[in-house]
Amino acid sequence: MTAEYDHSGGADRSLRTLHVGTDWFPERPGGLARYFFELWRHLPAAGVGFRGLVVGSSAVGTASGGTVTSFSPVSAPLIARLWRARRAAADALRSDPQALLVSHFALYTFPFGGPRGGKLRRRPLVVHFQGPWALEGTAERGSRTRALVKHAVERAVYDHATVFVVLSEAFGRILVERYDVPRDRIRVIPGGADVDRFADVPSRADARRALGWPADRPIVLTVRRLVRRMGLDTLVEAAASIRRAIPDALVMICGAGRLRADLERSIEAQGLADGVRLAGFIPDDKLPLAYRAADLSVVPSVALEGFGLVAAESLAAGTAVMVTPVGGLPEVVAGLAPQCVLAGTSANDLAEGIVGALTGMIALPTADACQRFARERYAWPTIARQLRDVYAGAYAGAGP
Repeated sequence: MTAEYDHSGGADRSLRTLHVGTDWFPERPGGLARYFFELWRHLPAAGVGFRGLVVGSSAVGTASGGTVTSFSPVSAPLIARLWRARRAAADALRSDPQALLVSHFALYTFPFGGPRGGKLRRRPLVVHFQGPWALEGTAERGSRTRALVKHAVERAVYDHATVFVVLSEAFGRILVERYDVPRDRIRVIPGGADVDRFADVPSRADARRALGWPADRPIVLTVRRLVRRMGLDTLVEAAASIRRAIPDALVMICGAGRLRADLERSIEAQGLADGVRLAGFIPDDKLPLAYRAADLSVVPSVALEGFGLVAAESLAAGTAVMVTPVGGLPEVVAGLAPQCVLAGTSANDLAEGIVGALTGMIALPTADACQRFARERYAWPTIARQLRDVYAGAYAGAGP
């Protein structure tokens, strides 16, 4: 992918930023990488000069028009990646001492500061907090020792932050309660969606034909990584009840991850081979078709969901979405349709909500209402302008 956005003319030369991220989205999927990529695309038009550092191939520089640099290949050992992150950030800030440092991942910002602060002491720092790294590992049944190390790394960086950007009030509370961050240093700005791209798709029937999906069955879609905190095992359990109420209903689970084998066994054990389909990873260019093809989207997360980009994307495609009352998920849809927030995270809660939506017992917003709401709330140019104000405040030494 080559650069398609102007990264010079629209930016305010007095507001320049250096973003330390993780991966380059076109090379590796993931919510954090996608967020970084969208900021690269949209911040310059909002008046923010953008330079970035990520892990990736040597092609990153060419693809980004020279504005994002790979400081290390993904395959490098951790210690090598950390050393190269430190050196790359030091070089970039030496060449532009006035650039505002913006952290998207504590691990790769840590080498530039460390426990004593290092150069982080001498400059404003904006932290995009998209999730508690340590707690996420715990939720996936990782080791306690590793979680403690991750938490220490996070604290070492967060202690020097001028301001934090979170995607929801729910994650703002985590910063206050788990990391002792003062509330007045937190700004809530939701994630964005490429609303034009998701709206510019064919009819539901045409989308299903393009994907090879059944034309005459009610389809419930979830787009998730196949990991435990996403609640997919509970969704499979709920599918049995959904099928009893709506025999031809089909639950499409799109995504990849280490939980696939467990899900396959559960589907087989419950006799749900015709009712639940593991569709695998959906390429980014096919996502708008997948959302449009579904009668309903569902986000069944059970823990640590800061925003729920998939919910915003589904709305942008004109498909209503039901979410569990976890983290920031209710904040995504409550302003449009509070009835789309499920009662809980159990299989019974999922089944009742999905059956109610598919049978009309729960009134869903229309496709036009979903798209209008997404455009008003989650269009990237709107999000970029809000971030510009936060960066400007941090650059001046105080929040907006």
